Amino acid sequence: MTDRAFAVVRAGALTTVQDLGRPGHAHLGVPRSGALDPSAARLVNRLVGNPPDAAVLETTLTGCAVRPRRPVTVAVGGAPCPVTVDGRPAPWGAPVRVPAGALVDVGAALSGVRTYIAFDGGVAVEAVLGSRSTDLLSGLGPPPLADGAVLPLGSASGTHARVDTVPQPGPPRELVLRVTFGPRADWFTPAALNTLTTRAYRVSSASNRIGLRTEGPALERALQAELPSEGMVSGAVQVPPDGRPVVFLADHPTTGGYPVIAVVRETDLASAAQAPPGTPVRFVAVGRR
Repeated sequence: MTDRAFAVVRAGALTTVQDLGRPGHAHLGVPRSGALDPSAARLVNRLVGNPPDAAVLETTLTGCAVRPRRPVTVAVGGAPCPVTVDGRPAPWGAPVRVPAGALVDVGAALSGVRTYIAFDGGVAVEAVLGSRSTDLLSGLGPPPLADGAVLPLGSASGTHARVDTVPQPGPPRELVLRVTFGPRADWFTPAALNTLTTRAYRVSSASNRIGLRTEGPALERALQAELPSEGMVSGAVQVPPDGRPVVFLADHPTTGGYPVIAVVRETDLASAAQAPPGTPVRFVAVGRR
C-alpha cells in the first residue's frame, strides 16, 4: 500500500472527513454538508500549504489520533485542544512537521466542540458529487473514521505558512444568532415571536451536524394545520411539535414539513458549530421576510 496515507489509531467520538461541501445539489435531495466551521478548516489548510477546499478531519469533542506513513506537515485548529507527537507536546494553531510513523494525538477540546486537522496534500478519499465531505444524513462520502482505518493523502503542492501561531476566534460563551423572521413566522402567535427573541435558550446535548437543538420555552403556533414539505436552507430555524427551535446546520435535510419561524445569518453558523451543550443561546431579530 502507498505510503501516502495515515492510519487511524483512535477515531474519537465522531471524526469525519470534510471540505467546503457539495453545494448546488439540493434539487437532488443532497445537502451541502462540509465543515461546520469553514473558517477554521480554511485556516488549517493555509497553514500546511493546501488550497482552501482541501479535505481535512473534523473531530467532535474528544479528538482523535492518527499515524501518518510518510513525513507530513500537520496543523490543528478550531476548538482549542492539546496536541502531541509521539507523546511530546506540539503546538496548536501552527504547522508541525511529523515524521513517518509518529503518533499524532489530538486531545479533547478544552473549549468549543469541533477541531480541524489538516495534512499537506489533503485527505484524498474519493470525491462524490465534487466533494470529499462525509454527509451524515444522506450517507454520501466516506464513513466516519473507525479505529484501524487507513485513509489516503494527496501529494503536497505548496509551502506551509511560516508562522509561530495565528489568531483564531474562541468558542462562544453566549451564542448570539441574528435571525430574519420568515418564511412561516405567520404560523406562530405574536407572543411566540416575542419569546424567541427575548427569552433564554441553551444548546441541547442532542445537537449534531444536522441541527443545533435548543432547550427553553416552547413556541406557540397560531396555525395547527399540516404544512406541505418545502425547501430548507442552512440556518433555517424549524420548530418541531415540541415547540423548541432547531437551527439547521450543514447536513440538514433539503425539505421539511415543520414551519420555519426564522433564518439565522450564515456568518453566525460557525459559532453555532463550536457551541457546546449548555451554552446560552440568544436569538436577535434583524429583519423580517
